[in-house]
This record gives sequence, structure tokens and C-alpha cells, in this order.
Amino acid sequence: MHDIRAIRDNPELFDAALARRGEAAMSEAVLSLDAARRAKIAAAETAKAEQNKASKEVGAAKAKGDEAEFDRLRALVSDKKAEVAAMQAEAQELDAKLTDMLARIPNNPAEDVPQGADENDNVEVKSWGDKPSFDFTPVEHYEIKGVKPGMDFETAAKTSGARFVMLKGAVARIHRALAQFMIDTHVDENGLTEVNSPVLVRDEAMYGTDKLPKFGEDSYQTTNGWWLVPTSEVPLTYSVGGDTLEQSALPIRLTAHTLCFRSEAGSAGRDTAGMLRQHQFEKVEMVSITHPDESDAEQQRMVGCAEGILEKLGVPYRTVILCTGDMGFGARRTYDIEAWVPGQNCYREISSVSTTGDFQARRMNARFKPEGGGKPQFVHTLNGSGLAVGRCLIAVLENGQQADGSVKLPEALAPYLGGKTTLTAEGVLA
Repeated sequence: MHDIRAIRDNPELFDAALARRGEAAMSEAVLSLDAARRAKIAAAETAKAEQNKASKEVGAAKAKGDEAEFDRLRALVSDKKAEVAAMQAEAQELDAKLTDMLARIPNNPAEDVPQGADENDNVEVKSWGDKPSFDFTPVEHYEIKGVKPGMDFETAAKTSGARFVMLKGAVARIHRALAQFMIDTHVDENGLTEVNSPVLVRDEAMYGTDKLPKFGEDSYQTTNGWWLVPTSEVPLTYSVGGDTLEQSALPIRLTAHTLCFRSEAGSAGRDTAGMLRQHQFEKVEMVSITHPDESDAEQQRMVGCAEGILEKLGVPYRTVILCTGDMGFGARRTYDIEAWVPGQNCYREISSVSTTGDFQARRMNARFKPEGGGKPQFVHTLNGSGLAVGRCLIAVLENGQQADGSVKLPEALAPYLGGKTTLTAEGVLA
């Protein structure tokens, strides 16, 4: 949510930020609606003052026995009361329209975000690890001989339809091990607090984290109004919705491993093979609530946390800063971490780490009290994958595949797999 006062003070800057995202200027429409709303509020206040004045004069006219003046003033009070009610209703309607308009306008990009139209204009800022070399042609994860027994798309399609998978046996255990490894690393080494959060949330939580009203079609809603979370960013971030925190409580650093649900609206025909793009998947999420002065440094810290998971797993990756045209609606700045997947001979996004500034905090009214006193300020919120579990499974399987159809697994997972380090060509752990 944008600060209407900032738009009033500098509409040119607001429009320039939208132009960087390839969006049309909006300040004129916003300020026109804002002016109409403020005018209606002022008119209602004037009419209310006139109503109050007439109300006081009614008694005086009655005391004087001036029935004609008494009747006139009483009629005036009644008329003003109706006028005030109508004006207040109109002001509320204009306020709702303004709020809805502001809620549909994307966040302003940070000054250091590169200008660009799409993913081709993203800028690589780091690469790590050597891509594995094979003396055979590497295949995609679902084509690896040892993986096939444990990755059942047919049964999942029978029960649920397209873009679902049933993981079985050793593959299911590797998937679970990855999630446990991520959570343990974030808690024990990165200082995050583990949360077991709901996967059903209310409208307020989706709105507060900028998933509504614009992107409702991307998520699933139950018949009684709950939303299935697209990511645990929603409950973790909204956990401070409506709160006024002590500055000493910041930063708040949270992590959760949950199921996530996305309709993938508009993605027909894109990346549909294997586990890459599913309606239901698991993710380990990181969320930070910070002081505004610390949010940029916190984003770098979170990027390092996500990168560290891949480094421990020995998966080559690159980190890119997204350009203005590829950045998400609520983001002020986003870094994507992309894992190398040999079966597709390319990098695939496995984590996005974004700072939203006070964009989400304004929507959900999350503030803190400055230690030196003064007016409460909005916190800054950040979120990032630490990591997407299914995509991490893909990267681990494809980078570790062997000529005989087995998979060499990362040493970091051995404690979670009973000391086993290989998925055999027969699909069992050894």
C-alpha cells in the first residue's frame, strides 16, 4: 500500500517509479479521487457543525416560546442530519475506492534495481560451484532410473489431476530429509525461530501480504472463505498485523516448513514436465520483520542463508537481482537464487528473497515504537524461500545422477537418511 501523503507531496516521483516498472502514470487518477474524498469529508464536517449549531438554537427558541423559529430550526436539524449521513456515506464510498485503487498499484522499486523489461534483463551478482561434468547425457529428474519408482505422476493424476505427484519410498524420504535439513540449518545456524503455521488463512492475511485483491485467481479459496496459503509468508508476516511492537523486539526472524498451494493461473504450457511447477508443493520459508534502517542489510543476510543451504548440499547456483520488469508486485527489491539443473542444461529459480519496505506493513498496520520516543513507525517486512523443497529435490537428484541410473546424495543429508549416501538404480537407499 502506498502512502497517499507521499503521492500528494511528489506525484512526479510516484509516476516515475511506476514508469520504471512499465506501468502507466497513476498520480492524476489517485489525487483526483483523493481530492473528491477530502472535499466530501470537509463538506460533511461543515454540515455537522451547522447541525450542532442549529441543535443548540432549538432549545433557545423553545424557551422563548418562538414556535415558528422552533419548527424552522428543528426542520433544519433534521435536514442537516440527513445531509451529514449522506455525505459521510459518500465519503466512505470514495475512501473505499481510493483504498482499492492504491491496493492494486505495485510497490516502488529501490533505486539500485536495474531497469529492464523481463527476465532477460536480470543481472547476475554471484555464481557458486562447478557444474558437474558427465560422461553420459544427463536426464531430467523424473527420467533417472533410480528415481522412477519413487515419483508417481500417474497415480497422482488419478486422484487429483494434472500437476500433482506422489513421492514414494526413498524419494519421499529424501524430500523429507531436505526439508528437515533446511529447517535445522535455519534454526541452529541462522538464528531463525521455527513456526508451525496454519495453511488456511483469512482474507485479512492475504490482503495484508498483498495477495489480494489483485491476485486472488492465483490461489485457492475454500467454500467457507478461507484461503490455502500460496506460501507461509502469509501467516508468518501477518503474525504482526495490527501490532505496535517495541523497537527492542526487532528484528523478528521466522521460518516455517509448510505445504503451499497455487493455481498457477496463466501458466498453461509452461514447465509442466516433472515436479517443477505443481499445484501443491512444500517450501521452507524465511520471514523477517525489521527496523526500516536495517531492512537492506537483512535482505543480504537472508540471501546468504538461502545460498548457504545450496552450498552445504553442493548444488551449483547463481544469484541474480531482478530488473524492474520481472519483479513481483509487492517487492521493492528481489534476488533470485537459481540452482543448476543438468537435465535441462539451465539454471532454475529455487529461491526469491524480497524486501517490501513498508508496503505490506501499511496494508496490515504493523508498527513499532521508536526507542527514543516519538510517533510509531511502520516496520519493514522481508520474505524469501529457504528453499523450495521440491525444486531442491530436483537439483539434488539431477546434479548427483550417475551413468547407471543411481544418484549420489549430498553428505549433508546423511544424518537424516540413516547414514545412507546413495539412491541406487533400483530406487532404494544405500
